[in-house]
Amino acid sequence: MRFKPRSRPGPPRDVDHDQVFREARREQLARSQGYRERSLALHGWICARCAREFEAATLHLLTVHHKDGNHDRNPPDGSNWENLCVDCHDAEHSSGLLGDWLAGRDRRD
Repeated sequence: MRFKPRSRPGPPRDVDHDQVFREARREQLARSQGYRERSLALHGWICARCAREFEAATLHLLTVHHKDGNHDRNPPDGSNWENLCVDCHDAEHSSGLLGDWLAGRDRRD
């Protein structure tokens, strides 16, 4: 008796994966631009952590951080957002990584 793995159906041949990814990226960008513009208008062009001020030429370095981590929760009053420069935003998302590693909380048993 020989083992023969079952064949899996591949993706449909008529799907243009590049087009699907482009559309998904465009939709994500449209969603982010909506709350980004509102956050910039509400909170100003300044980093909430380091107080660095931005001008139009450097505004791309100012990001919107979702305080609760839910990118779909975008209340009109901006209570789930804070504007952070790219450095502070990176620090916010990596702040617990070293501590978790040192304490062994990153291991999956």
